[in-house]
Amino acid sequence: MSLNRRKFLGYLVAAPTLVVVADVGREAVFGGAPQASAAALPSPPQTPEYYEFVDSYRDACRLTNALLRVEVKEDGRVAFALPRSDNGQGIQTLFAMIIAEEMGIDPSDVDVTLADARPELVFNQLTGGSSTTYSLYTPVRVAAAIAKGALLDAAAQALDGERRLLETAGLTVVDTAGNSIGFGELSRLAAVPVTTPVEVVLKANEEFTILGKPRGKDDAYAMVTGQKKFTCDIQVPDALPTVICRAPELNGFPDGGPSNIDEVRNMPGITDVEPIGNGIAVRARTFGQAIDGVNALELNWNPGTVSGQSDEDIVEGLRAAELPLAVPAVPGKTLEQELIHYSRNGSALETNCAIVTFDGSRAEVWAPAKSPIAGAKIVSEKLGIGVNDVTFHVIPGGGSFGRRLFNDHVQEASEACLAIGKPVKLMWDRANDCRQGRVKPLCVTRVRAVVTDDAVASFELRYSGVNMEVDEGLTDVLTSQAIKAPGGNLGVSETFWELSVHTPYNFGVNTRAMVETNYGFNSGSTRNVYGPDTCTARELMIDRIAERLNKDPYEFRAEFVKTERLRKVIQRAAEEADWGKSMPAGTAQGIGVHQEYKCATACVVEIDARPETVNRQVRSGRTGPRVTKVTFVVDPGLLLNPLGYEAQVQGGINDGIANAMTAGLHLVDGSFVEASWDNYFYTRQWNTPPEVNVILIEDSEYPDPGGAGEVAVAATMSAVVNAFRRATGIEPTNTPVLHNEPFPEGFTQYPTAPPIPTSPTNGLEFTF
Repeated sequence: MSLNRRKFLGYLVAAPTLVVVADVGREAVFGGAPQASAAALPSPPQTPEYYEFVDSYRDACRLTNALLRVEVKEDGRVAFALPRSDNGQGIQTLFAMIIAEEMGIDPSDVDVTLADARPELVFNQLTGGSSTTYSLYTPVRVAAAIAKGALLDAAAQALDGERRLLETAGLTVVDTAGNSIGFGELSRLAAVPVTTPVEVVLKANEEFTILGKPRGKDDAYAMVTGQKKFTCDIQVPDALPTVICRAPELNGFPDGGPSNIDEVRNMPGITDVEPIGNGIAVRARTFGQAIDGVNALELNWNPGTVSGQSDEDIVEGLRAAELPLAVPAVPGKTLEQELIHYSRNGSALETNCAIVTFDGSRAEVWAPAKSPIAGAKIVSEKLGIGVNDVTFHVIPGGGSFGRRLFNDHVQEASEACLAIGKPVKLMWDRANDCRQGRVKPLCVTRVRAVVTDDAVASFELRYSGVNMEVDEGLTDVLTSQAIKAPGGNLGVSETFWELSVHTPYNFGVNTRAMVETNYGFNSGSTRNVYGPDTCTARELMIDRIAERLNKDPYEFRAEFVKTERLRKVIQRAAEEADWGKSMPAGTAQGIGVHQEYKCATACVVEIDARPETVNRQVRSGRTGPRVTKVTFVVDPGLLLNPLGYEAQVQGGINDGIANAMTAGLHLVDGSFVEASWDNYFYTRQWNTPPEVNVILIEDSEYPDPGGAGEVAVAATMSAVVNAFRRATGIEPTNTPVLHNEPFPEGFTQYPTAPPIPTSPTNGLEFTF
């Protein structure tokens, strides 16, 4: 990077101690033109090849970057209140590394906390789209570099020396003679009475000693020893456990009050039973007592939003709404396929929880939230107070996968607190989240390709899905950036589609389009928005095209892919996985490719569908074909913490296997029948591959934009479906492929899994 590329402007802020902010309004958007393959019919570029969601979010954040502060405290420690939500992805550890790198100190000397809701940040306190590092990397580095410079300047005066002879060592500044002065004293000396602009040159990448080196999460020990505090671990005076009694049907609501409400109020431990918007809130001394109260309530329910409907009804409606395929007739053989993707739950380990207190004029909230500004607004509306009268503490969450973009738990806790008139500690259980929570929407993806003797003349992709809800904060970001998308007047969903979905191959005339229908589901962007489902449908068709052209699936992709960067990743994956090796009948390799979030990825899996594997007896397991090996290659850009990135990839691999094989929700008569992990078949230990090989390569300059889990889900999901097809001879028509029973003729159904239950008769059963 040239000197002017590393030169930025920031400010020393008027304060009693050293406070620094950054101004990165001049930062350029990275981009790269696609390269056409000589063997293919070039396709015109699509928006994400130049400008995708992470670019749009970084642009939206620029105006308030100067409100982000790196501080040196009086005790000498460095502090940064991160305006994002850490739900296990490790961004608190990463930003400690970023600040420490620029200041020349150890990451353990940096205290990175999660900032309370700050409405003045506008877009800059949203954790979504895997964009945290990409949007904050440079402004935080600039602030840290200015802080170091200010400390050195103050030390030069205090030690009566030259700045060029000074360096940081621990939380002190030392000179060549061994004289030293601590950060705490320097923080007071470096403080300025008037905010002052400062230019700074950032450290060159080749000088990094912390970034690029593996570092475990700073909270790992606390997590495994049970010392880490999540929301339900926080003790707030008189905030007692609260659970909501919900309808048996999706989004049903009470028809009058409970007939035995007084009896339930007198049950052991129960303190309050009150109706709220969508059910009955039960508050008790313990969660067990609250659940007993919920189970004892007797009341009638109004029908839900999809009353009487099942998966088949929704699929039929989505097919009818599908946008037409538009490419004019061209010579060649037409290949067409449809793939149904059923609803899925994100399965975050920690269920929804929130604590709310209210004294009549001010409210205080503790909750894991990826959009706390929107959450504070919801609380203010529910309680009838101003947003500035709400203090919203963002608590680290136990997983998210898009679930904590929504403030459902905060809204319900506010309603319960107001109705009961006392502080509440509200918790959802697993059954609540499966049956009434946010799910990955059911969708139908159709692909049509026209193939000549040696190339693809046209490639069309059509997505028809249940509407993908987005939270208030993400809506604001997308709305602010919609003008930059082609057409300039796209809606929220269409904008995200335009900025995220593309086909990275030269396939001649290339179109993609989406349409969504509101059926009344509670949906959300579980593990990416549109990427995994559209990628799987696309990559499944690419295997079929390769067969039509008598080409190897790997060689076909390497030949027709648009960019050299992605080609290198595909070739490395094939090499590492020993692609094309001889394998026993009933086993096969499969490959999937995906590019999103500035990441280029390729995945090769091996699957075993032999009878002795499919029919294996596994206690409480869902057997069937087993993925036995995964080789995953990703170019993530400038890799900042390899250990953290690899961990996210491994998690995404297991998610991808679940999405491809087993993890689907069944809608029957207006209800999702799955209620917990006993019958919602996320990847279990038996389903996890015994061999996983993750290879991280750096071949671009993007600052570790994130998206490791999301791209891993998409690439793995498509590779598994392709391997399943090659091993079994079955043409997949849906994901997960083990969703519908009975299995196709000639394929043995798993023998040991519990049967899919019938639609529940009430919503009061809780499974743990």
